[in-house]
Amino acid sequence: MAGSFFKGRFFTLFDYKTEKYIVAKNKKVGVLYRLIQLSIIGYIIGWVFVSKKGYQETDEAIQSSVITKLKGVSVTNTSESGVLVWGPEDYVIPPQGEAVLFVVTNFLETPNQKLGYCAESPKVLDGQCRDDEDCEEGKMVVAGHGVKSGRCLRKDENSTGSCEIYGWCPIERKFKPQGPLLTNAENFTIYIKNFIQFPKFSFSKSNVLETSDDSYLKKCRYDEVLHPYCPIFRLGDITRRAGHKFQEMDTFGGSIGIMIEWDCDLDKGFSHCHPRYHFTRLDIGVSNKTIAAGFNFRHTRYFKDAAGESYRSLFKVYGIRFSIMVHGKAGKFSIIPTAINVASGLALMGAGAFFCDMVLLYLMKKGDAYRERKFEGYRNKQKSRSEDGSVEDKKEQENLT
Repeated sequence: MAGSFFKGRFFTLFDYKTEKYIVAKNKKVGVLYRLIQLSIIGYIIGWVFVSKKGYQETDEAIQSSVITKLKGVSVTNTSESGVLVWGPEDYVIPPQGEAVLFVVTNFLETPNQKLGYCAESPKVLDGQCRDDEDCEEGKMVVAGHGVKSGRCLRKDENSTGSCEIYGWCPIERKFKPQGPLLTNAENFTIYIKNFIQFPKFSFSKSNVLETSDDSYLKKCRYDEVLHPYCPIFRLGDITRRAGHKFQEMDTFGGSIGIMIEWDCDLDKGFSHCHPRYHFTRLDIGVSNKTIAAGFNFRHTRYFKDAAGESYRSLFKVYGIRFSIMVHGKAGKFSIIPTAINVASGLALMGAGAFFCDMVLLYLMKKGDAYRERKFEGYRNKQKSRSEDGSVEDKKEQENLT
């Protein structure tokens, strides 16, 4: 018995199965099947081919180069420095024009520092002391401004003093700025030159208008409709497009992201590849409430007096940090993605037919009769059906309809 069983199983491997089509006169299932077909066709045409351009081969490995240049001047008048005229070489850091740059809008200056001995700031916790033992000689002040000398400087015996340090004296003054000093910074302009290339298609382009008019860049300003190929932006317009006023950022600084997006349909030609600019503020959250808002850092300027003694001026500068990011993709017709998406659509059609079969087989009242007609075995040595069997088949067909 076991041998005949496995023998029968073995020979079933050589059976051939073929599809059998049965017309089921059921309007509900028929309407369901057509709705599924129309949905799949609409998805393939509307979403895959029209919206997502599934007939195109794409290249998202964009190669990009960004060059920046700022123009504009501003005048400051402080008690430490007097009257100063600030040009791009003064307020742009770094000055060589990169994709990330910082524009100074405000500053605090501690002038004429020289190496010597002075009291540590009382706001530095590691610099506070009650006697000389708290100021170990030669020890660095944590988050401070120099090296402890071993002396504790106090006003009287009952007060808390500050350790004497060796460093750049006088130490930096600690206070918040009351308003911007570079008041004309809002009117500075930034020239953003962007070159992009899609290596798969050997396609390259720039965001600068190709024209023989040498005066175009001198008089144009960026506008989404009128001048989309004028890459010159006023700083006040950039912050406005980011959803903020320039006056909200010029005192304590901030961070602005400039996104250049290239979405190129190369089937339409070179002229249909345009840059799109998006602006956003990066140093605040959704609630606009954070203690980390703003942007500042310190830098120094060194000089020597007539006697050759070294001095420096310490600047704590506030300003706006611009980060220029480039994204993009290019697409061009290719038979391979087209064939893949068409084949996927045909497979979905088959899935629709399978779903309707499941409805007929297991959800309809006459599913048993449909299964008997759909799944039928046939052998070469089987005798022909009798006329009675034919009559029964005819009745079952009538039941299906």
